[in-house]
Amino acid sequence: MPIATPEIYAEMLDRAKAGGFAYPAINVTSSQTLHAALRGFAEAESDGIVQVSTGGAEFLSGATIKDMVTGATALAEYARVVAAKYPVTVALHTDHCPKDKLDGFMRPLIDISLERVSKGLDPLFQSHMWDGSAVPLDENLEIAKELLEKCARARIIMEMEIGVVGGEEDGVVGEINEKLYTTAEDALATAEAVGVGEKGRYMLAATFGNVHGVYKPGHVKLRPSVLKEIQDAVGAKYGKDKPFDLVFHGGSGSLLEEIQEAISYGVVKMNVDTDTQYAFTRPIADHMFRNYDGVLKVDGDVGNKKAYDPRSYGKAAEAGMAARVTEACQSLKSAGTKIS
Repeated sequence: MPIATPEIYAEMLDRAKAGGFAYPAINVTSSQTLHAALRGFAEAESDGIVQVSTGGAEFLSGATIKDMVTGATALAEYARVVAAKYPVTVALHTDHCPKDKLDGFMRPLIDISLERVSKGLDPLFQSHMWDGSAVPLDENLEIAKELLEKCARARIIMEMEIGVVGGEEDGVVGEINEKLYTTAEDALATAEAVGVGEKGRYMLAATFGNVHGVYKPGHVKLRPSVLKEIQDAVGAKYGKDKPFDLVFHGGSGSLLEEIQEAISYGVVKMNVDTDTQYAFTRPIADHMFRNYDGVLKVDGDVGNKKAYDPRSYGKAAEAGMAARVTEACQSLKSAGTKIS
């Protein structure tokens, strides 16, 4: 199947919300992690979302180039070719874009999609995330209004965040405090500013104790009921059941029952990065330890070409990450729900 069209992507999100499941959104940083994500979705018989962060996009452009738009564009074009060989439908998304990177990442990518759409093509990415969590809510919403209007013209779904996700991602650190919990007042202000779909479709990353990074199960203090509170408050005002398409960030260390409770309140997308990074790297470490004298030319010896050929450990890394993606699909109940 090809990359999802805007219509198919909307259908995917609608099916998730109606069916009580969510799609894993897997961060990738290379062609191989992309294949691992696609393989994991295929093995779970789940459609899904592949996404790239600002740091991931910069890395994809080359360690000495460091151009986020180049890296993101290259990933999207490559994905269009290889994803067609997998029996699932995948949407492409860009992850957290803070205010200081809008002009170097999200806005130029939307412009590329606007040009593509003007020629009768699909947008380059199906959705982009504006991360205004580090600015005051009023400013966050003003920028969101501008970006949503532009995304709508480019046939793109926007994702935005209100509240703050704690922990660290791509060098951005969020404090762990009361701001981790979005309020009903914040949600009502959001609906007032950007609507509930009539001004353009968007997903909302509302926070309920989420923390980026590596934590043991039970460490993260989630309150999924926060999501129900904001859905109920906004739903009552606008006469819509679960008006927001919600996104779950910072899920590592969350209990399965908390994740599935969040899904019941309208979460349709959950970001997965930390766990899949480890699942990719662990088999490589195993290979290196087991083949120490093969991957290194110890004491001037020649080593073992088959051991240090990147394909030898790359295959294991892909399989390890794919298995973790499949596990995510099972946890989020998207396994076995592919459109075709």
